[in-house]
Amino acid sequence: MKYAEYWFESHDGLRLFSRVYASSNPAAPVVLCLHGLTRNGRDFEDLAPHLAEHYRVIVPDVRGRGLSQRDPDPGNYRMSVYLHDLDVLLRGVGADQFSVIGTSMGGLMAMNLGAAQPERVLRIVLNDVGPELDPAGLERIRRYAGRSPIVATWAEAIAQLRQILGTTWPDLSEAKWEILARRSYRANRGGMLEPDADPMIGEVLRNSAGAARDLWTLWGALQDIPVLVLRGELSDFLSPRTLARMQGEKPDLQAAVIPQRGHTPLLDEPESLDRIDRFLAALQGPPA
Repeated sequence: MKYAEYWFESHDGLRLFSRVYASSNPAAPVVLCLHGLTRNGRDFEDLAPHLAEHYRVIVPDVRGRGLSQRDPDPGNYRMSVYLHDLDVLLRGVGADQFSVIGTSMGGLMAMNLGAAQPERVLRIVLNDVGPELDPAGLERIRRYAGRSPIVATWAEAIAQLRQILGTTWPDLSEAKWEILARRSYRANRGGMLEPDADPMIGEVLRNSAGAARDLWTLWGALQDIPVLVLRGELSDFLSPRTLARMQGEKPDLQAAVIPQRGHTPLLDEPESLDRIDRFLAALQGPPA
């Protein structure tokens, strides 16, 4: 399915990019898809067209990733700035109310949006993230983020990606690894392939405090918003203990464990699609 390119200017003058998948229904509910720390909106190339049968789907590249401009001040790679960018985007596309599907960092953004603007956020899907981050997974990401060497060929890019994330997605085909590599890398001006995110994002992460921020207070602010959590069976980022506490503090929480996935599920798995479809169906209203 084709999407429209939507470019907008941030409050501090960066040129930022988003894909907009239009539904055939002009009054279709809006679903905002937010990617992870060093990822980009291409991660939703399977999910977004699937959802666009019933929803208007907005898929931004967060500043410093994908087609969005890289920030000359790495200090701006932080939550408050990302949320400001999203506010500009959502108002620009006329999304007064919306649901959010957030992967990893995108899920943290979703939680912040829901806590700050509960009247606008209708539903939230958290993809392998919660209010407490497993230190093992956080340290693993700190080690590799922004440090992948530039390579010359797509075969090298695929091999590099598999070395980093092979245990995250242990059952993927060769064809799928190539698709993921092409979502993860881009050619620079010299024709070499590099990860499609500003390497300074990794430096900002490594220079942050060693312990992850406690987000349980934020979680408590989401009591009135329906939430679905997808946890990768092999995840080192969202622990079973944290998921159990989330369920204890929010009894209406929906949750599913996606087999053979670490951090994070790709959201093209049949289990993921089924749970997301059923969770968002309430936005369409009762059957006619």
